[in-house]
Amino acid sequence: MISKLFSARAMTLLCQAGAVAVTLGTASPAQAQVTALKQAVAEAASRDRQLAAFYRERDFAPIFTAEGEEGLARRRALLAAMEMAPAHALPAGQYNANRLMALLKSGAANPREMGFLDVELTRLYLDFAVDVQTGILTPSKVNSEIVRKVPLRDKSQYLHGITSADPVGFVRALPPANAEYVRLVKTRMEMQRALDMGGYGPAVPAKALEPGDRGRAVVALRDRLHTMGYMGRSASAEYDGALQKAVQAFQIDHGLADDGVAGGATMREINTPLEQRLKSITVAMERERWLNRTRGDRHVLVNLTDFSARIVDFDRVTFQTRAVIGSKQSGRRTPEFSDVMEHMIINPTWNVPRSITVKEYLPLLRQNPHAVSHLRVVDSRGRTVPRGAVNFAGYNARNFPFDLKQPPSNTNALGLVKFMFPNSNNIYLHDTPAKSLFQREVRAFSHGCIRLADPFDFAYALLAVQEDDPKGLFQSILNTGRETKVDLDTPIQVHLIYRTAFTDAQGRTNFRADIYGRDAQIWEALDAAGVSLHAIRG
Repeated sequence: MISKLFSARAMTLLCQAGAVAVTLGTASPAQAQVTALKQAVAEAASRDRQLAAFYRERDFAPIFTAEGEEGLARRRALLAAMEMAPAHALPAGQYNANRLMALLKSGAANPREMGFLDVELTRLYLDFAVDVQTGILTPSKVNSEIVRKVPLRDKSQYLHGITSADPVGFVRALPPANAEYVRLVKTRMEMQRALDMGGYGPAVPAKALEPGDRGRAVVALRDRLHTMGYMGRSASAEYDGALQKAVQAFQIDHGLADDGVAGGATMREINTPLEQRLKSITVAMERERWLNRTRGDRHVLVNLTDFSARIVDFDRVTFQTRAVIGSKQSGRRTPEFSDVMEHMIINPTWNVPRSITVKEYLPLLRQNPHAVSHLRVVDSRGRTVPRGAVNFAGYNARNFPFDLKQPPSNTNALGLVKFMFPNSNNIYLHDTPAKSLFQREVRAFSHGCIRLADPFDFAYALLAVQEDDPKGLFQSILNTGRETKVDLDTPIQVHLIYRTAFTDAQGRTNFRADIYGRDAQIWEALDAAGVSLHAIRG
């Protein structure tokens, strides 16, 4: 679509737009026209401080309705924006060439109306620029647990860009340029074409199938996996080795145990409609726009839905481990945000969060002052208080004056190392003595922090860029048993993301369950904003 920017239809529209502007520019005595137009521009832009300031800088000269080559180039850029919009899953009714032409032709009977029109076109352009670069929605308004700070740009950047020597090039460069976003756009267009052709076809009429099975349901499974691109076409009614390999590939792409057996969980994913997958892709694109910023040549990426943590160096994953995230329970779900990791603590003390202290442990201590004996009761001056000296029954969640701490040990709730990126959410990455949880497919069990399956190896990888013997250093500190802070010479960004759809370097698309239900909320908001699943045809 974008590559056909200068199609015959597009050029016709642009010429019509130019004709409108030129005609208005010569409809009455020059000075009167200029004065009326500028007054209208100033009036229309006055309710937006940044917009008014920009127009004032250019003596209220029009942007899109200007005469000559400059005006034509800007209108060409605006038309390019409208033609780009469908590929980027922007609201279909707001951004399209027909609406643009309607705006250009409406209310253009005199210079004053032309001034109002110019500001309206500028507002349309600014809406597009913001939507395509940093997202349509405000994350925290959709879900308060998405505490991501969207990297919004100053409007003046967009305005200087559209009035630059290459406005079309500027508009084309507005969407996120990272490889993930580009692959998502491509996948979405391919899925739209597949949806228009009937989607994935009939669902497989079976709750589960396994190697050796035969019959109509096996044929249906083959057909569906073929349509999805996991195997070639075949009419065999037997669940043979080729089908088993296709099921395994599907399972890997969907975060399932890759045993090649189409059990209940696998069959539910196979029978998920294409429309639902398309929603996931569309939401992922919006989420990528929210994170359209420099992520760091080296950074840590935690995908909550994938239960994984990665170290990424120059767009290449150099370390990966399984993770446990916050449980689905309210107050325990892991939030989404980005921050900077500054240090790790080896042999950490667990300073029990206030919410856990008063909600979970205080009721136990009220019943038995010697409960949770692995925790120390500490006063405001950091002194350990004997259990017998405290009347726990006399306190409640509001007035309990003590903290609870667990000293460093192999049984410490944080394990033997934690990785700190100080944040108001009190979330960090850490070890855990509960190793068995990493064997589960769905790993949502924590109070909100991220537990790592291989924390020592994670630490070695972080320290490798600053230490000749990272393992030796780490182990020597660990063996002391003392709590020790180890700074990172170069702090690195940490991004806690939530992607039910994402791609890999080979271009394969992965899908995960919407464990917290956040993507469903985002899609509902996008749908309300006018985003469509179907391809928009001109």
